[in-house]
Parts: sequence; structure tokens; C-alpha cells
Amino acid sequence: MDDTLGKSVVNQALARAREHSPFLRLQLDRFPAVAAALAEGAVKDALERARDAGRDAPDTAAALRRERSATAAALAIGDLAGLIPLEGLVTTLSDLADRALEQAIATAIAERTPGEAPRGFAIIALGKHGSRELNYSSDIDPLFLFDPATLPLKPREEPGQAAVRIGQRVVELLQKRDGDGYVFRVDLRLRPSPEVTPIALPVDAAISYYESSALPWERAAFIRARHAAGDAEVGRYFLEAIHPFVWRRSLDFGAIGELQTITRRIRDHYAQGQSFGPGYDLKRGRGGIREVEFFAQIHQLIHGGREPGLRQPATLDALAALAEAGRITADDAEVMAEAYRLYRTIEHRLQMVDDRQTHSLPKDAEALDNVARLHGLGNGAALVALLEPHVGRVARLYTGLAGEDEQRLPLDPEALEAHLAGIGFGEAAQGRGRIERWRTGKARSLRTSAARDAFEAMLPVLVESFARAPDPMAAMNRFEDVIERLPSGVNFYRLLEARPGLTAHLAEILSHAAPLAEQLARRPELLDGMIDASAFALPPPLSELAAEFARADRPDEDYQLVLDRVRRRVNERRFALGVQLVTGRSAPLDVTEGYARVAEAAIQVLADAAIAEFEQRHGRVPGSELLILALGRFGGEALTHASDLDLVYLFSGTHEAESDGSKPLRATDYFNRLAPRVTAALSVATAAGPLYEIDTRLRPSGKDGLLAVSVESFDRYQKEQAWTWEHLALCRARPVYGSAPARDALRRVVEETLRRPRDRGAVTADAVRMRGEIDAHKRPSGPFDTKLGPGGLVDLEFAVHTLQLTTGIGLDPHLEVAIAALAGAGLVPADIEDALRLLISMLVMFRLVSPSSAEPAEAAKPLVARACGLADWNALLAAHETARQRVSQLWRGVAAAAGPNSEGIE
Repeated sequence: MDDTLGKSVVNQALARAREHSPFLRLQLDRFPAVAAALAEGAVKDALERARDAGRDAPDTAAALRRERSATAAALAIGDLAGLIPLEGLVTTLSDLADRALEQAIATAIAERTPGEAPRGFAIIALGKHGSRELNYSSDIDPLFLFDPATLPLKPREEPGQAAVRIGQRVVELLQKRDGDGYVFRVDLRLRPSPEVTPIALPVDAAISYYESSALPWERAAFIRARHAAGDAEVGRYFLEAIHPFVWRRSLDFGAIGELQTITRRIRDHYAQGQSFGPGYDLKRGRGGIREVEFFAQIHQLIHGGREPGLRQPATLDALAALAEAGRITADDAEVMAEAYRLYRTIEHRLQMVDDRQTHSLPKDAEALDNVARLHGLGNGAALVALLEPHVGRVARLYTGLAGEDEQRLPLDPEALEAHLAGIGFGEAAQGRGRIERWRTGKARSLRTSAARDAFEAMLPVLVESFARAPDPMAAMNRFEDVIERLPSGVNFYRLLEARPGLTAHLAEILSHAAPLAEQLARRPELLDGMIDASAFALPPPLSELAAEFARADRPDEDYQLVLDRVRRRVNERRFALGVQLVTGRSAPLDVTEGYARVAEAAIQVLADAAIAEFEQRHGRVPGSELLILALGRFGGEALTHASDLDLVYLFSGTHEAESDGSKPLRATDYFNRLAPRVTAALSVATAAGPLYEIDTRLRPSGKDGLLAVSVESFDRYQKEQAWTWEHLALCRARPVYGSAPARDALRRVVEETLRRPRDRGAVTADAVRMRGEIDAHKRPSGPFDTKLGPGGLVDLEFAVHTLQLTTGIGLDPHLEVAIAALAGAGLVPADIEDALRLLISMLVMFRLVSPSSAEPAEAAKPLVARACGLADWNALLAAHETARQRVSQLWRGVAAAAGPNSEGIE
């Protein structure tokens, strides 16, 4: 804009201000230097002069009041002229509040304890001040905190008493009115339990409150919290401590319901301000400012714990971030943002008239016309017409989010049974009986009125999903197990109510997968992860997955917190993979690899954490490091939901070296004390639950050998002492932890061991003998034990590993790669890979739908067949029989090299 045009629009704004705003007319007369700059169109210069308006004031209070009044005048004219955008206006007001609080704290402490630095007292800004969105005539909502250890005190004064007096003086400096006006009104009611607590709280007491007793609406309030003034260290300490309270990875739909309840109460309480027109409350009215803010905050509370980019304090920033992340549509974000800008602009016009903290359009026609003309419109009718379409759009969007048209299941038994039959529930009478039993409230998770209300709100969606499930009563039975084991059900039930799509997944899980249902009963927050579309995608590459489990931003994080956090995230990933199997989103073979990738990432993060903890006392062994070798299904990257991890611990370097810590250890002792720490990090149940079963019996000399040996000793043992079965196990060995050079060196040791020349007959005889021992001591658990049964995976593995050892072909830990190489050499039939794929697919599916390897329930048979790529159960049975015959034939052919009388050949 050129200078002439800028001067013109500013002077037009000045004219409207003088004619329609008594408050602005007074301030322009009081601060002629500001008015003169504005008359020249120099808004920026006017703001600089406003900041200096209190320079010659007799004291801090007068200086602050004058600066505020002059700034109000300069900002108003720049706003009316369209030269200061909304963001610039509210940010400038918020910065003024920060400066005023900073000066007020310094003054209050200096008056009481001259010479003392202003430390130990901090102010957390909440509300619009916290998000740097202050109104033109807004009050501020500070939280006063103090550190008893550093707060300056008078002789024989208690810290709490001193903090209250400092807080009272701060309020007085900002809020007291005189001929110069006031600075800011101060509202301290957002502090914990304001009716009984002092105005300033010890910082640790405040943290304790928010960790244990805070109400759901307070989470939303702290979305916009920031340190605004005073001791920055105290402020940071508080905000970091309450971060988990505000941004929870476990979604809290009870808080979402609470925000919606608050909205309904506001709508009821301000009923007169709901009907649009003169008297409409821009802030609290239906479709007004508060509903735009709550719309953003509800989505932030749902997703912000998992998506840090959504934690934007300012409403416009939050809407933009939510749209960019795909959590709301771009159209909805635009509707809300456009309305918010207009509402806040008109709200400022209302407040500019007399510097009153009002949010309602005047009922009086003349007063409404006055506000409209201040804004540059012809009359009040034009102002109402400008606002009306925005109010309607916001109200519709927010009402849809709040779910006000809530439906409940009938309470009458006959009506309930009829309803269940009407939605296609096959065993309506049994379903009615089960729901009536739940409604008695005997389950612990249903004993409170809030839980029962949330449960009833969720039930209609849940039973509809159960009605569509293959076995509705099986799903209901398992759901009953879940609700009986839940310690508290409100959040779980609110989650299901708020996300109907989740209930369909829940019905499938409960219909088919008892292990997943048991996990849910222990940790219902696992269902939270199903909200994200990423839950139905396979895990990312190993490096990304490890970064997800770790927390690079907190290298000093407590060791126990690391263990808990990794357990939660790993089990979320494992649960999601199980859900992908049940819902048919991913193929079983891909999921087995996903399970293995999750386990390897967990090892990387937890081994790093255990080592770092161990090094604090014992230091490092120069030239040495821990290595972990995976064997079995983990080595072959083909884990199931229930797989344990077969691990061998090794270390590089010489066993004679010594660590450099305060309590040094020889290398062998060092790594044999470290290895159990790593095992514990991977296996011991914490408050966040269990993780993996670890099996270390495949190490050199088995359970009689050292838990960790040097790579050199391992190499020597394999060359001189190892049994054939140990070399068979090495066929699936894969280093999963250690530096790249160390892993390469270990990989070479394994390969050299496997490539040694061997006597085919002797090796085969040993393999046949070992297979016979397994058959004698570990019988199949059921008719569909695809691992141990005749022609199962164990027979296939023995055949493949025996051929690998005796021919040196296909030496790869992944069975499918080994089989492809052996088939290429003519050593196994080409179709044996199909048998492998089918058997692994059945294994991973049966671990979920029938862990006992018994025939699965009728409802689960189609699911298993589809997952295995077959049309129906009968086709699966036929394919399974064919695969078993092929594997049995292969094993017999391989075992024949051991001689006709060897045990273990069928």
C-alpha cells in the first residue's frame, strides 16, 4: 500500500473511532504524539510512541497503565484501517501482558526484599494469553507458581506466605484503576481448586495436582499454557512435568465427552445469547468463538499425544495443523478459520467502544448500529447479515462433532430383544440377557455413574457391530471378559462411542482372536492406536521403528521410564499386527516379518538403554562391544504373535580386557553381568506389562555355558566342540545387535562354520536322531499343529537345514531364500516353497484364532482360509494335506542318507 492510500485509510479509521468510540476518542486526546503519528498514516511509529508513553510516569503501575492505554489506541486505529492483521493485534496485546507481568513481578519482589533478584516466582499464561491471542479488552488467566527453595523471603517468613503477597501485589499493579486507567484485569480462577487454594502454589504441589486430581477440562486449558513471566527455570520445570498430563499417547475420550458436556451447559446457560441476532453472544453462543476453539481442541486432545505437530496453542495455527495432518478436512478448517477471524474482529469492535469486556451484540438498535459503523458498515442489520452464515456453518460442524443426537438401547427387556433381532443379532434372547447382566453394574468398570453413562452411550454402536460379526455371542462373551477386567471403563467406552469404526474392528478381534482380547483386557488403551490409519500398515523400516521406540529428545530419561515406554509402543505395534491379520489388512507372511522387525527394533533400543545404565557404574571395555545373535524364527524373520526370542550373547575383543568405570570388571565378567540386564530389559514385566520371553539355551554349552562368550571363543567352540544340532540351529543365525563391522565379523564366523566340509551320512543321522527326540518329548498340541505335526514346519526345517549343512547351498537364515536356492540346485522340489508359505500362514493365524491348534470355531474358518489364500475351509484342508505330504516326502528323502534303520523317519 502506498503512503497516500495508507494515510487515507488511517484517517478514515480515526474519524470512525472518534465518532463511534468514546474510549478511543479519550485515548487519542490523552496521547497526542500517538494520534499525530496515526494522522500521518504511520501506524508502526504510533505503536513505538505508545510503548514510550509511560517513560516519565512516577512509578511502575502508572507507566504500565499509560503504555497499555496508548497501545490500545494505536492498535485499534491500525486494526480499523485494516493495516494490522488479527494475528499481529493479538500478539502485540499478549506481548504487552508478558512485559507487564515481568515488570510487576520484579517490582513486587524489589519492594519486599530490596536487592534480591526476581527469582523463584513464575507465571504460566493460560487461556488466550497462553496462546498469544488476547482480546482487545481481555482479562488474563495466570497461574502463579513458586519454588520455596529459591523465592526471596523476609526474615522469619514462610515461602507460601511470601508468594501469596507477591501474587497479590502483581494483581494490584495490573488491575487497580486510577486516572490512567488499568493494565489488565486478572482472573485467577483457572488455578487448581480456586475456592480453597491460595493464589500462588508451590510448583511441586501444582505438578502433583495435575498428575493425580485434575479434571478433564483442565487438559484442554493447558493446550494453550506457556511460561509468560518470572523465573523461566521454574516455568519450564512445571510445563515439562505436566506434559504427559496434557498430551497423552493413550487417548482420553472421557475428556472429549467432558468438553462436549461443557458446550451443552454453555449453550443452556446462555440460552438468551443462542438465538442469532441482536444480543447474540459471539463468544459463548451456538456457533460462536468457543465452539471454534473447542472444535480444534477436541481434535488436538484426540491426536496430539501421538502427533506433536498438532500441539499448536493458537486456534488458527491449530486448525491449519489439523488440516495439514488430515485430521480435519481443509474445507472444515477454512470454515472455522474464516469464522474465527471475523468473530474476533467484531468482538474487538464491541470492546473498543467503551473498553468493556463484552462479547455480545447490543440488543439496542442504536448501539448495534454504532458498532457496525465503527467497523465500517452502514447499520446493525448489515453487521448481523455479515455474521449469520458463519454462525450457522460453525454450529453445524460443532454439533456434528459433539454428537448431540445420542441414541440409547431400550431398557425394556422385550423392546431390547426386539431391537437386537431387528439389527440382525442371531441370538437375540441370549444377547438381551448378556446386556441386562452388564447393566447390573457388577463389573468394576461399570460401578460409577459416569462409566455406566459412557457404556450406555457406546452400546448401540457396539451391538450393531457384534450383530455383523461372524459369531456375535462369542464376541459378547469375550467383551464381557474385557469389561470385567477393566479397572476403569469410562475412557474405553467413550473411545468406542466417539469412533464407531473401531467397534467393527473390536467385534472382529473379539470374535476371532482370544490372545488379542486378553491383551485388550489388560491394556484397553491398545485400541487407541486403531484410530490411526498407520495401524493398518506394516511397520516402517528398522531405523524408523527404532527411532519411534526411542526418544532422542530425552537422552537423560529415567531407565524405568524407557522400559515402560518401549513396552507400550512395542505392544501397540504387535497388537496392530494381530489386528491386521484378523481384519485381513495384511498377508500372514508379511506380518511374521513385521513381528520380527518390531522385536529387532525393541532390542536395539532396550539394549542401548541397558548398556548406558550399566556403563554409569562399570564404564566400557576398550575395544569390545556386546553382540546379539538371533536364532530360530527370529533369526529367519518369521515370528508369530506368541513367539519367544532365541538369542545368543557375544562380545568382541579379548576376554582379558578390563572396563574403565568406577567399578571396573574383566571383559568376561562385564558382559556376563550385562547380558542378564539386557534380557531383563526385554522380558521383565513392568507397570506397562510384559514384552518377550527370551530363550538363551542355544548358546555354546547350553544352560551349562556362560551366558556371554567372546566371538573368538564362540568360533573356537563351533569348530571344536559344537554338536551337529547346534550347527543346524546356526543355519538360521542372524546378528541383530552390534556395530556394522562387528556384525559382519560375526556373520563371517557363522558362514565359515556352516561351510565346513561334512560327512553327509553322519550329519543326516544326527539330524534324524534329534528329530526323533523332539517327537518323543514334544508331541503336537492339536490336529492343526503345523509346527510339530507330521509334515509340519519342524520336518521342513530339518530337511532344509540338513541339506544346507551337507551341501553348502542356500546358506541363508530366511527359509524361503534357502529353499529357492536348494530348488534351483535340484535338491528340493520347486513346489516345496508353496508348502512353506501355507504352513507359516496357518501357524501365524492359528496362534491368534486357535492357540491350542484345535480346529477353530466355524466363524473363524473362512477368515483363516482367506488369509492363507484359499477360497474356503475345505480348500484349506486339502491344501494343508498336500503340503504335509510334500514335506513328509522331502524329509524322508533327506533322511534316507542316514541309513534305513535310523530313528525319527516316518
